[in-house]
Amino acid sequence: KLAGFLDNVREVSASLAFAVLRDFYGVTQLVVEDEALLTQIKELNKESTMCVTGTVRERASKNPKLPTGDIEVVPSKIEVLGRCQHNELPFPINRSREADEATRLKYRYLDLRNPAVKNNIILRCQVVAALRQAMTEHGFLEITTPILTASSPEGARDYLVPARNHPGKFYALPQAPQQFKQLLMTAGFDRYFQIAPCFRDEDARGDRSPGEFYQLDMEMAFATQEDVFAVLEDVLPPIFAKFGTYNVASSAPFRRIPYNTALETYGSDKPDLRIDLVVQDATQVLGGCGFLGAFPELHQVIAGGANAPMGFHMVLLMQPRRNAVQHAQQFFLVLDLKHIQGFQGIALVVVHRAHAQLVHIGADGLLQHLGVLHGLAVNGVNINTGE
Repeated sequence: KLAGFLDNVREVSASLAFAVLRDFYGVTQLVVEDEALLTQIKELNKESTMCVTGTVRERASKNPKLPTGDIEVVPSKIEVLGRCQHNELPFPINRSREADEATRLKYRYLDLRNPAVKNNIILRCQVVAALRQAMTEHGFLEITTPILTASSPEGARDYLVPARNHPGKFYALPQAPQQFKQLLMTAGFDRYFQIAPCFRDEDARGDRSPGEFYQLDMEMAFATQEDVFAVLEDVLPPIFAKFGTYNVASSAPFRRIPYNTALETYGSDKPDLRIDLVVQDATQVLGGCGFLGAFPELHQVIAGGANAPMGFHMVLLMQPRRNAVQHAQQFFLVLDLKHIQGFQGIALVVVHRAHAQLVHIGADGLLQHLGVLHGLAVNGVNINTGE
């Protein structure tokens, strides 16, 4: 017996049709060989809910692309549990992510039937379960902290909830359980964690959604920095190796990078070390080379280095990708070099294979193409010719 949604029907003859039933676990092919059942299933729209009782048999032509591609079900009884009243859906189920976001949210129950969307929810469940198991094995207690609390100064604005019994007063939703976990440490609970909901009234960021997100929150008492690192080096790599896109993760011990080194080398205090994009200060190396003759003003600035009146610096960015300049702009928009060292802008050479471009990014973040460089030599090697 199977129960699920009618995904598709293909009628072959008056007494033969193939139907696809989709449930939480996948899809199964139904071979309808009874005229009465065929008439019954023909009247149903896609996404109608039904229960099928029948015989499982081996398929003559197997489909290796499907987990159930070796078998099919011949129904002896079809029970319609819920008939879809609409002849046309707002979007194809398997392509719901291509639909307008407002439409997806309006028909969220249909969007969640998309296997790709459903698998994301399953993945989150599996990651959270694995985190809980790993933290528990390390002696941590999972303690749920209050959601309705008092406002506390954090990095964003609070979400407020009116208190019915106290007119004019409000609860605040926690931006993070910071005060609660410190209270637990003071009370003697030396190892705490939770998959904590965090509510922050702020704009969207590249690594988290606005409004509400969840984080693995933990705290340790009587611990050094290395004690914390030791736990995370043991807990996180197996999670990323098992559930991550690349099935690999950094092995312990994690590489320690000083803050200033990270900003100067990667432009971020949380670099993705799988990306081999780094910057090198080439002010002195390129300050006296002749290719800048076409740009006398910039040449004067670069030759002066950090002492130049306009305060520019020359940076060599080796970028082994297409659209190198666009990537460079995004890279330097988050780079804090110009603020840390007091520069008003950065002049850089973007090198992509045998092609080099001179670019200037000012303190306002605006990018200016200054031209294509010819005959640029680095360490004696001509970028354009490779000689």
